[in-house]
Amino acid sequence: MKRKLLAAVAFFILASPAWAATCPMLMGEIDEALEDEALVAQLSEGELEQVRELREEGEQAHEAGDHARSEDLLHQAKAILGV
Repeated sequence: MKRKLLAAVAFFILASPAWAATCPMLMGEIDEALEDEALVAQLSEGELEQVRELREEGEQAHEAGDHARSEDLLHQAKAILGV
């Protein structure tokens, strides 16, 4: 039992930095998509505002250490953008 617990703890310690690195990558993909005028032109003002809000909330969640929430928010923004 102790080995399983130790293995689980080690896994989460080692996986956390990799998980945290995903958020900046997703933010970069969103930022790059927002620079694409043709892509942005296909969005309504409401969709564009929602993407910007989700991206901002995702960054805040990342900075707070809530990487699961950050990824969820950033994936929602990417879905609206279609990327």
